[in-house]
Amino acid sequence: MLRKELDRERAAGRTVGLVPTMGALHPGHAALIARAAAECDVTAVTIFVNPLQFAAGEDLSRYPRNLDADLELATAAGAALVFAPPVEEMFPGGRSATVVHVAGLSDGLEGASRPSHFDGVATVVARLFNLAGPARAYFGEKDFQQLAVVRRMASDLGIPVTVVGCRTVRDHDGVAWSSRNGYLSADERAAAPVLVRALEAGAEAVAGPGRERAAGEVRRLMARIVAAEPLALLDYAELVDAETLTPLDVIAPGAEIRLLLAAWVGGTRLIDNVGVTAP
Repeated sequence: MLRKELDRERAAGRTVGLVPTMGALHPGHAALIARAAAECDVTAVTIFVNPLQFAAGEDLSRYPRNLDADLELATAAGAALVFAPPVEEMFPGGRSATVVHVAGLSDGLEGASRPSHFDGVATVVARLFNLAGPARAYFGEKDFQQLAVVRRMASDLGIPVTVVGCRTVRDHDGVAWSSRNGYLSADERAAAPVLVRALEAGAEAVAGPGRERAAGEVRRLMARIVAAEPLALLDYAELVDAETLTPLDVIAPGAEIRLLLAAWVGGTRLIDNVGVTAP
């Protein structure tokens, strides 16, 4: 159905924007949809809680689902079509027998903490891209490693989809919008800005007057800031090359860098990142 509808639009000369999501839509998703609608003639939003990217013991069963609210937000943001398939339609037989693995980019950072996660992401996004056909697909930079994995997967497999990265949308206190923010208690939500404070301090260390060149010092600075928040427990604080995601030892002048953090705030695992160019 999705391919038939979008092929009809393309046959009429219209361009297609695609915004893949797992639902629980929020202002970050709305920004992706609005950008797609501004740059393309027709925007399709997909809503699919992908079981392949949840490991045993993760939050698949309690992941928020509210299709009516999602449809309202998507339509208001500019979506012309919403595709919300059941698991049986996405994976006939219950699960995919074919798994897409993007070597290198999938292995560190989130891949180290969640070993099967990006195989699940790449597999389902490859299927969605093939169901949708030629399009521009919009992903947020908040999930920066996911963006890199999807971009490499589409390029390596020759899928006719242009992957567009969009800036992270943040709440009033700097916290990156995430569907999992809804899990946080009031006290945990008040503690959550520690991630963006640590990232901003790391970026200032790299690009500010001190111009720190030792990546280890920046990692330790970010870790100390997270450790000072009693409700937060650091998973990782990392500096990587923005294109290859290779961890850095020395920060070279002019280097394009991503600072990435993952931390548990109470019982909820949050991730965030910022980009910085070394002077």
